[in-house]
Amino acid sequence: MSKMLDLNKSVHDLAQEFPEFTQVMVSLGFTDIATPAALNTVGRMMTVPRGCSIKGIALDDAVKAFEAAGFTVRSEGAGEGSPAAEVAPRLDTGAEQQVDVPLGAKVEGLDEAGRAKLLESYIARLSSGESLEDVRADFVANFSDVDAGEIARAEQGLIEGGAKIDDVQRLCDVHSALFHGATREEKIANAEEAVMGSLTQGAGDLNTRFLTNLPGHPMHVFSLESQAISEQIARTRAALGTPDAMDELRTLSQLGVHYAKKGDLLYPVLKVRHGYSGPSDVMWGVDDEIRAELHALFGAKEQDAAWRERAEKVLTRADEMVYKEANILLPLCAQSFSGDEWLQMYADLKGYDLCLIEDAGTWGAGEEYCHQRATAAEKGTDNQADAAGAVQLPTGRLTPAQLDAMLNTIPLEITFVDDTDINRYWNDDGEKKLFKRPSSALDREVWSCHPPKIQEMVRHVIATLKSGEQDSVDIWMEKEGEPVLVRYMAVRDREGSYVGTMEVVQRMGFARDHFKA
Repeated sequence: MSKMLDLNKSVHDLAQEFPEFTQVMVSLGFTDIATPAALNTVGRMMTVPRGCSIKGIALDDAVKAFEAAGFTVRSEGAGEGSPAAEVAPRLDTGAEQQVDVPLGAKVEGLDEAGRAKLLESYIARLSSGESLEDVRADFVANFSDVDAGEIARAEQGLIEGGAKIDDVQRLCDVHSALFHGATREEKIANAEEAVMGSLTQGAGDLNTRFLTNLPGHPMHVFSLESQAISEQIARTRAALGTPDAMDELRTLSQLGVHYAKKGDLLYPVLKVRHGYSGPSDVMWGVDDEIRAELHALFGAKEQDAAWRERAEKVLTRADEMVYKEANILLPLCAQSFSGDEWLQMYADLKGYDLCLIEDAGTWGAGEEYCHQRATAAEKGTDNQADAAGAVQLPTGRLTPAQLDAMLNTIPLEITFVDDTDINRYWNDDGEKKLFKRPSSALDREVWSCHPPKIQEMVRHVIATLKSGEQDSVDIWMEKEGEPVLVRYMAVRDREGSYVGTMEVVQRMGFARDHFKA
């Protein structure tokens, strides 16, 4: 009995219908189809003719291969010899709505879910290797503008559909290039005459513009620093091939301060409180890659042609991240964060250096918030050991103020994570911390405070402490030119039951200097 193969169906649907279809596709060179993640993402939005066009495989050769495998090939709508690009895949919007997606044509009548799926399809096509120019042509046909939330949800949809974060992260720069000139925020910023008209484009756009121009506000700080990074990228690029190249690159490396703020204050909050886990992890990972590549360039012995090529590539990546911050990340924060979250962030920012700027102003509401917090803390500084307010311990009694002062006197950075892996406490040792701990991270899972690439390491360390396999784990590192010991210790009660993990960070420069003397 002949098997009817409809080339108008998606690769995913054909693979589900005919198990042997996958074998033929692999033999033709479509090896990714054997990967479930690729099949469940790109495969849902790709047809055989379109795939052949991207891979440079003659459609006739593919048809012959299927016929040799016992298929009868049908391609209604494409016609004999029709170009593969005209075959329309089916887009399942997930809401009883299946829409033909004629490549290069406008799709009418899509609801919010349909728009999200269509955006997702463009990113998936880029991920499959299709040229940016071809995908952009379809994008322009259907999106005169797009907001940051839609872009973030599209990237997250890919990850939730089975795509690996690393794969989406690898294409992060290409994805952002697709949206250049199309985001509402970018159009507003680049067309001053349209400012009044922007009032009708939604609160998210207005908030972005207002907050980035409010002196001292976190959005203003991030925006100013991002602009300064962009200017330093231009200076560094101009210096490549000259004796000043390394100095300019070292100046640019200060972007690590800016990236650290995003990693502590923006990405985890977007991920944990507002559900944008995919985009946060993707951008966080790209930030780490940019920093690592800059560090590697510093260690090179000579600035040859290969070095300059690597430098040019990392500058391009950093430039793309500036774009994503201004037109995707910060507008997404403006849409998502509450007033209380911005106030809390303003207070936390006081513990960070500025990046490539001298001053960002002060935010009146933020200063008032900080004053109220300080006043509330001062009310608990009574040194009288009042029994009602004291913490009763087996070997004595301390007021909360005494206990706080004592823990802050210890020259260590101490963090406690409870037995459910929730951040519960850290001290304030009075010195500038090596590892910043924003107040927004309290009462949050410890994993969310770490970049994606080291989350598994942290999980493993805590698992070994919980199980009793180890009582402590030491990690030595060099930070700010000083040796540092980070020790993770299992905290157990008097019966030996695990109650949490304590992380202790200790600067060891004093010991080095002592034994050198």
